[in-house]
Amino acid sequence: MRSLVLAVLALASSALAQINVPGQVPINLVEPLQHRLAYAGTTGMTVSWNSYEQINEPTVYYGTNSWDLSSYATGTSVTYATSLTWSNHVKITGLMPNTQYYYIVSNTNCYNCSELTPYTFTTARNAGDYTPYTVAVAVDLGVMGSTGLSTTSKGKITANDSTTIQSLARYMDGFDFLWHPGDIAYADYWLKEQIQKYLTFVPIDKGYEVYNMLLNTFYDEMQPITAQKPYMVGPGNHEANCDNGGTTDPTTNISYTVNICMEGQRNFTGYRNHFRMPSNESGGLESFWYSFDHGMVHFIQIDTETDLGHGIVGPDEAYGSEGGFDTIGQDAGPFGTANEQINWLQQDLASVDRSKTPWIIVSGHRPFYGASHENGVCDECVTAFEPLFLKYNVDLVLAGHVHFYERNAPIRNGTADPNELNNPSAPWYIMNGAAGHYDGLDPIEGNPDYIRYVQNSTYGWSKLTFHNCTHLTHQFIVSGNGSVLDTATLYKNHTCSMSASNSSWTNSSSPVTDHNGSASLTASSALFVVVLATVLMVAM
Repeated sequence: MRSLVLAVLALASSALAQINVPGQVPINLVEPLQHRLAYAGTTGMTVSWNSYEQINEPTVYYGTNSWDLSSYATGTSVTYATSLTWSNHVKITGLMPNTQYYYIVSNTNCYNCSELTPYTFTTARNAGDYTPYTVAVAVDLGVMGSTGLSTTSKGKITANDSTTIQSLARYMDGFDFLWHPGDIAYADYWLKEQIQKYLTFVPIDKGYEVYNMLLNTFYDEMQPITAQKPYMVGPGNHEANCDNGGTTDPTTNISYTVNICMEGQRNFTGYRNHFRMPSNESGGLESFWYSFDHGMVHFIQIDTETDLGHGIVGPDEAYGSEGGFDTIGQDAGPFGTANEQINWLQQDLASVDRSKTPWIIVSGHRPFYGASHENGVCDECVTAFEPLFLKYNVDLVLAGHVHFYERNAPIRNGTADPNELNNPSAPWYIMNGAAGHYDGLDPIEGNPDYIRYVQNSTYGWSKLTFHNCTHLTHQFIVSGNGSVLDTATLYKNHTCSMSASNSSWTNSSSPVTDHNGSASLTASSALFVVVLATVLMVAM
């Protein structure tokens, strides 16, 4: 068997293209950048990375021992006209579930091979494995700092605060994967950021350079997380991907339209090239809609931007609701055939084995409900998707898009479920778009009676902990200092079986209280509360 040393030596001996910049260290054009992972079913993992030049046969070397990466898989290298990099994608299949693997990718530079430390990833848990675990969720996350969010903006970030990316990196040992359902990087804001003096102005025909700078800065910053934790994404309006239309420069009184947007900012082009989600494994479509199992949970990513079905025009499609400044909207999609996403969703939900994956969690970029500004709430999404959520008893729906945090009660047709978090019959809706929009957080407008907690004072991300088949806890984590701002626990009376070999938790038949004490406790759930309190204290 080939050892790690032999594999790396083989890579290092290959001819590497370089670019020489006077006064700077030469840039290796095929050296890997921006590693990222995505589940490819329970026994697969897609490893992606970028390079400044095309790789003829991108390769991942992997194994369960850091000194024996004798297995390998190959993939493809893709790009588009205005991109400065190539995206390399390799899917590894035939892996063992819930197993740690070591890996390196082709053209990894090796100056001292004996000291090279490979990255690691852990495959998904088998459906039916009830071992407790945690997931991180961040929506509406972009570059923050000198090339993004200013410390003087209305986002209330100070020099001593951590950004959301830094916070996620600090706590990544505490979650299995990161879910990012839309608005990734905000690179399409390049013109607005220049006009607002965040960035130095460059001529419009050089805008693609600024766009790529922001995009690559974001993916570089995410590298410590995404190289070792699966990074599951969904499409948002800023992947459509141009927010410069309707922008006016007050110093020149010039109004710009989407006509200035380059290829990478239209029709989800950058998103479609950069990511590979498990649509083939779940019968979905590209990285737009897909599902996957992980232990006791069935996760579903939907596309709230296009392909809503029922004859409904998606917000980012031609003549969609995002076209307030331009009758063609973002001119994106549809990508499937008529009703393809809705038909897929119904089939996917109907096929879930609730005895193995009792929890069904859905995420889409736009919120169905909320105290939203402007047109943030997606009424079209309610019409398209809510009937299926109710029919198949979806437990939790996550969203962002509006840049603040809002935890709602479980909702059915706009009305709060009277059971609240005590075994409701309607999905629980949580909107957290406070991860890090470059221009600050949004105003709260309205106060629907289903809201249970809302704030726009600080950035943060969501932490989901699945304790067993009946209890899950959602926490809002403050990015700046890691504190927990809001906590609530959902009880659902799922019918499921547990094995002592994979879970020591009691299958309680009673609810636990949320932080407002709205659910009653009984003796049968007292043990769960004690254990839950211990978990929450040590989890951060």
